[in-house]
Amino acid sequence: MNKAWESKIVNPDWVIKKIKPGMRIFVGSGAAEPRTMVRHLMASGAGRLEDIELIQLLSFGEALTPEALQSKTFRLKTFFSGSAAVAAITRGQVDFIPSRFVQIPHLIEAGRVNIEVAIVQITPPNAAGYCSLGVAVDVAREAMEMATLVVGEINPYIPRTLGDTFVALDAFDVLIESDDEPLYARRWPVNDVLNRTAFNVSSLIEDGSCIATSIGPLYEALGRNLSDKKDLGIHSPFFTDVLMELMLCGAVTNRRKETHRDRSLTSYAIGTRGLFEWLDNNPLVEFQRIDRVFSPSNIGRNRRFVTVIPVKKIDLFGRVSLQAGKGNIATGPAEVMDFFNGAELSPGGRAIFALTSRDHNQKANVALSIADEPNQFSLFESVNIVVTEYGIAYLEGHTVRERAQKLIDIAHPDDRSRLVEQAREKRILYKDQIFLSDSARLYPGDIFESLTFKGNLKIGFRAIKPSDEEGMRRLFYRFSDDSVYSRYFQSVTAMPHAKMQAYVNVDWNQVMSIVGLADEKGEACIIAEGRYIRIPGTEKAEVVFVVDEKYQSVGIATHIYSMLVGLARGRGVKEFVADVMFSNAAMMKVFRKGDLPVKAILESGVYHLEIALT
Repeated sequence: MNKAWESKIVNPDWVIKKIKPGMRIFVGSGAAEPRTMVRHLMASGAGRLEDIELIQLLSFGEALTPEALQSKTFRLKTFFSGSAAVAAITRGQVDFIPSRFVQIPHLIEAGRVNIEVAIVQITPPNAAGYCSLGVAVDVAREAMEMATLVVGEINPYIPRTLGDTFVALDAFDVLIESDDEPLYARRWPVNDVLNRTAFNVSSLIEDGSCIATSIGPLYEALGRNLSDKKDLGIHSPFFTDVLMELMLCGAVTNRRKETHRDRSLTSYAIGTRGLFEWLDNNPLVEFQRIDRVFSPSNIGRNRRFVTVIPVKKIDLFGRVSLQAGKGNIATGPAEVMDFFNGAELSPGGRAIFALTSRDHNQKANVALSIADEPNQFSLFESVNIVVTEYGIAYLEGHTVRERAQKLIDIAHPDDRSRLVEQAREKRILYKDQIFLSDSARLYPGDIFESLTFKGNLKIGFRAIKPSDEEGMRRLFYRFSDDSVYSRYFQSVTAMPHAKMQAYVNVDWNQVMSIVGLADEKGEACIIAEGRYIRIPGTEKAEVVFVVDEKYQSVGIATHIYSMLVGLARGRGVKEFVADVMFSNAAMMKVFRKGDLPVKAILESGVYHLEIALT
């Protein structure tokens, strides 16, 4: 054994005897909690341990249990409002220090959060006499520099991580030995609802994006849906099994990052034994202190930075209450703010707020108002993208009425009628707002495609929604007079709310409508629509198309036509009929390219088409 190391070893009782009433003790966070020393503190009956303040950034509640915190001997101060601390904070047994995480190191260095004893978990020293801080860097260095007594708990089971993690033995006044395994985190089960939500989130994450995640079932599901991406980067407060698997499958390469290129950047590791073994001496993952990882300017230097924020509830104004409780670590407003700001600074960056439409008790997560909900993210004006298992709502630049419509469209179908009625009463929606309750239940959410056309033009396709009213109006007003006449066979100069809301509220028993969406200024903009309308009493349906003139002649209408043919066949339609102006050669070309026999009869300058689908 290294003599310098051996001479510093003491037992936990020796440390306890050095602690005086009123002392402030920093304790390592997360999986790096020095459990042996903390357990001795909690179990100690020494009368001298009175009025002790414990300072910890976050806790899993393994050693610092809520039961132990009920004692007046110890009081926990934390910067984190989630996990094990949240109930004790509510009861007034834990002091919560509101602070941006990026500012915490400065608070300690400036003495505003005074620390007299620092207890941190470390690896055994290497041949050069340096220990690694292992799976949590956060503010351990700052705490050690301020403390008059620095205790290192040597744990042979934690990985020797790389980055700003190495500390010389001389930095410790005493050492204690631990034979406790690290606090491992189990993998989260994923159900179909979470998987559909994660799929919708993944559709917003492009190849080459840099991502931040946390722990919990949403992120577990998201990892499964990102495995086919290319050249992702990681700049994340927490490194988990999900991120390890994305690196192992090749989805994460970190090649396109601007900061810490070729390496994943993090402050904490939380996960299984397999993750910790993989992290040991792994040069592909770099651990840095939280002011570097949480710095919005550092985050924003990475192009297309995406942070995914789990949400508990959202209301029709776009106000959100964040998740809280064990399994959702970075979920308080202070914890998400730095990464949210980083996404705003990042070119092409975005913050995605994700939730399931209902909770595990089948109560609605989309509500008229959440004014009384705790843990709110106050900047609701900046909540621009919301995702549920029923779709994506783009809120930026839209009125309160439009935001409400978009959010109702991604609520649970059985909750939408009530939300529409409540919104009408509060005059958030028009008093004459149409809502077809049966259509909400029949909405074909499985229709979702994304294709790349000429010129690397990426277009998404899905079924139309009631909230597409404004998007369809904008599409109408972009048409030339000739295009309007070709579509409607008459001069139409306006498309007011009354007309357009009737058009976008579809009876899915009789109509199938597909919209094409292009990314314009970070939002999915409707650039095309095609539909068929069943003719009552027959097995026929009339088919019509519109395509933004800017996006014509690249094959978009042809693809929508192909989709409609397949959908019509599956719903018992045996023949399409259409009327096409003689001058509309482009539309005639679409039908003739469809690989189906077209019977065309020309009368008074209009082709009457009959297309057998069988």
